[in-house]
Amino acid sequence: MFRTLNELVDAARRSAPAQIAVAAGHDPDAIEALKQARDIGLADATFFGNAAKIRALAEQAGLSLADHQVVDEPDESQAARKAIALIRDGKASLLMKGKIGTASLIRSVLDKEAGLRTGGLLSQVIVFQVPGFDRLMLMTDAAINIAPTLAQKADICRNAIQVAHAIGIEHPNVALLCGLEFVNPDMPATLDAACLTMMNRRGQITGAYLEGPIALDVPLSRFAADRKGIEGPLVANTDIFIAPDIEAGNILYRAILYFANGESGGVVLGAKVPLILLSRAETPETKIRSIAIAKLVAARAGR
Repeated sequence: MFRTLNELVDAARRSAPAQIAVAAGHDPDAIEALKQARDIGLADATFFGNAAKIRALAEQAGLSLADHQVVDEPDESQAARKAIALIRDGKASLLMKGKIGTASLIRSVLDKEAGLRTGGLLSQVIVFQVPGFDRLMLMTDAAINIAPTLAQKADICRNAIQVAHAIGIEHPNVALLCGLEFVNPDMPATLDAACLTMMNRRGQITGAYLEGPIALDVPLSRFAADRKGIEGPLVANTDIFIAPDIEAGNILYRAILYFANGESGGVVLGAKVPLILLSRAETPETKIRSIAIAKLVAARAGR
């Protein structure tokens, strides 16, 4: 098990560099991140997009690119399709978002004829560390699924469990977050959480221990759990936090970063390869960690 994001990156560097296809690669942050990734032996890339802009940005970043590493395609949708084609041809193992909208890239990924569909649900999984905790934790889904159904939440759990396994958490504890610890018919998220817990007990969701509905304080504080009379493996020992919807997930994620001074990396699972789809507000360092996570997930899946 990795205790820090730096340990995770170091582990990902021990294998051969991953080959990444970058859709709409004329993005300065993506280029800077991949310059750093090459420097530390983590990954290398082929960029699909506006070739003149890609080469100018690469020169500014000090990134030398061979002719075959830049494919001129100014149309972002076509750039995404060509990046995906490189993966389908087995010449790249990861897909990274450049200067293209997430929705546009996902449409290309989910294309029935030329995409990377598996029949699974796409969901974002964040791996984070915060001061005061001596381990990595995960949260989901802050970016893809707006108001997931019960079946979609089950897949969101499965994707998060897959990432946890890839970073060495072999039997993660999963908190199904809600506003309270009791089932309340007026709060649909509590019903979903109770169903997911039962699905876990009956073997429909495996590889982890699920508990919910549960409020955020119990997984983080033994004092809060004692006062509420709650016992169980999750108390002060939770590995994965499942948000009930995208708004709660997005707020929780940004609170981790800005209130708790957390650091993170993230991937999107559910396609044939892990996807690195980060917002423009993420730093190159976050992208490096995300590449490392994606690389470990792909290795665990045998890709």
